[in-house]
Amino acid sequence: MHLKGYLLIALAAVLWGLLGPISRLALAEGIAPLEIAFWRGVLAWALFGGQAIWAQETSVQKKDIPLLLLFALTGVTMFYGSFQLSVQSGGAALAAVLLYTAPAWVAVMARIFFMEPLTYVKLSAVALTIAGVAFISLGNKGIHGSVSIPAVLFGLTAGFCYSMYYVLGKPFSKGYTAPNLFLYLLPIGSLFLAPFVSFAHKTPTAWAALGAIAFVCTYLAYHAYYAGLKLLQASRASIVATLEPVAAAVVAYFWWGETFSLLGWLGAGAILAGVLLTVGDRG
Repeated sequence: MHLKGYLLIALAAVLWGLLGPISRLALAEGIAPLEIAFWRGVLAWALFGGQAIWAQETSVQKKDIPLLLLFALTGVTMFYGSFQLSVQSGGAALAAVLLYTAPAWVAVMARIFFMEPLTYVKLSAVALTIAGVAFISLGNKGIHGSVSIPAVLFGLTAGFCYSMYYVLGKPFSKGYTAPNLFLYLLPIGSLFLAPFVSFAHKTPTAWAALGAIAFVCTYLAYHAYYAGLKLLQASRASIVATLEPVAAAVVAYFWWGETFSLLGWLGAGAILAGVLLTVGDRG
């Protein structure tokens, strides 16, 4: 039972790890980052929305609409957009590693919004995360010869927005299923993106990449993760999910030739160590 849970979480991590490398394929086919983010939301909406309608899980309470709009803005518009901009400016591996600053953001935001204790372990994790970002920024060559400030800022923004799935998603966790929630989050978030999108002609390869991002890296990855979560404690699942940036780095190396310098690897290791400290903390 536990083995199945671990395998499902590991599968989800690998599928999420493919997001950056496949996004680079879409970028190479001439699709702009924000258009990739837009189609990820729209195509995934068709999948989640279809499931929600089939299961008759479509209701929404009026009192939840303001928070739902804010969640769509941060969790879809800003998150999907900043991650794609991070991939474009710094590469798939760097984007995936910076995405995993999210647990440090969660530790801080949970203290502010839910008054959860900010323990010494969590503070140490935040310090490791900051050090890791600094090491990566100073030591990594990046895909354009050096790590640019925009690459780091977009990656950190993606990590922050990812953390909002905990902060803003927590109030929805008891009253809504995920398909029910994504039925509304994805079209609203995509609509917020639309004014900033320049639509380009798409080759069959570009459409295949966009479809894979929505189906494989979003829909299937999500379902594998939550199927595994039913069999494992959340803390154990979170630890296994840190395979995501490892998978992204391996695929990006063999597919796109991306690599870190020694200092960059130390930075990536510091961020992942911070993740492990955070999810393992019982305080």
